[in-house]
Amino acid sequence: MKLLTATALLASVATTGAVLADGHLPLQELPGIADRDHWIPGEVNAEGKLEALQAVVGSEAVAFSGTLDAPVQIALIYPSADTSDFWARNYLAMTKRLDELGIGYETTEFASRQIEHSLQSTYASQVDQDADLYDYVIFGPSELAIQGDNIEKLAKNDGFSTYVWAFHTPLKFLDPQPAAWFDFSSAAGALTMCDYMLSRLGNDVTMAMNRGIPGITDNQRSGDFKACVEEKGNWTTVYEHYGEYQTEGGFEGTSLILQSYPEAKIIHNANTAMAMGSVEAQVSMGKEKEIFSTGWGGTGLELEAIRRGELDATPMRMGDDVGAATAEAIKADLEGRADELPLVFLGRITVAHDQMSADELNALEQEAFRFSGVGALTR
Repeated sequence: MKLLTATALLASVATTGAVLADGHLPLQELPGIADRDHWIPGEVNAEGKLEALQAVVGSEAVAFSGTLDAPVQIALIYPSADTSDFWARNYLAMTKRLDELGIGYETTEFASRQIEHSLQSTYASQVDQDADLYDYVIFGPSELAIQGDNIEKLAKNDGFSTYVWAFHTPLKFLDPQPAAWFDFSSAAGALTMCDYMLSRLGNDVTMAMNRGIPGITDNQRSGDFKACVEEKGNWTTVYEHYGEYQTEGGFEGTSLILQSYPEAKIIHNANTAMAMGSVEAQVSMGKEKEIFSTGWGGTGLELEAIRRGELDATPMRMGDDVGAATAEAIKADLEGRADELPLVFLGRITVAHDQMSADELNALEQEAFRFSGVGALTR
């Protein structure tokens, strides 16, 4: 099964940029750089570093070569209280890969919901003040722009190394940058999904959308997808609902769409939580067979919904790559090889859909969740 990598997408434009030689960001200028408040991976990753880490993550673990006087202390600040199992799977993949590497660790989790921006800020300040307690801080921002100052605050702290999860667009103003970013490219996923939807459903389709929170992530997941299908397939978008990445938002948006925009036969959902809420609304109204519904991420909940015939397609991340790559980054740092790491790590994305055979879905799921386990997580 062929998987699209964000690397391949970005590499296609890499040769058009001017290569800079002073070692400061950007390392290379790519089209549109002046119009963005952030870098894209091809502008900040030194040649070969991303591919090297991807190869390590996809291979059997090689044990840590050093010794530790005590377990490494890891703080995790992330919206893991939400429906999506993305955060829990990252955690499981990271810790199981650390086990394989022979690196002892202890973790402290600071959980929130995606919309609890102030709570995340409180957690960031607490960890910053307690720097002597931690060796590594993993920050999963509720939204990148809103949490930018907190990322910079943590990155400035010399007491620990800061890694960012779930974003791959380093903000230009950050000084210094965190040690590394780990994510899947929402832009690449949007284009992958666009190509799939056009090939399956054709042109001149009417769509409605459950979007997330205004910002980089939704601009890519929803905005790039919308622009692609409208430009390439002459699709029409009749309504856009901002559901704030919440199950309730997906339910409310879908209920409104079904009642007020019956001409919309496609409902795009920008994350797992809204997709689950959307499915619930459709089932409650007996419309799940009439609407083509999409999710985002290929989480266990989404795959189960596909198997039940309630969700039709989703851009599926090889989810455990992010956690495993984080473990490998910790190992590299402990071995004094942090300079070998890319600034931005990207995982692979393909489309899981209801026309796949059981064996195909199972194989895709086994690869994606090789550390965190197949099936919806019990939390």
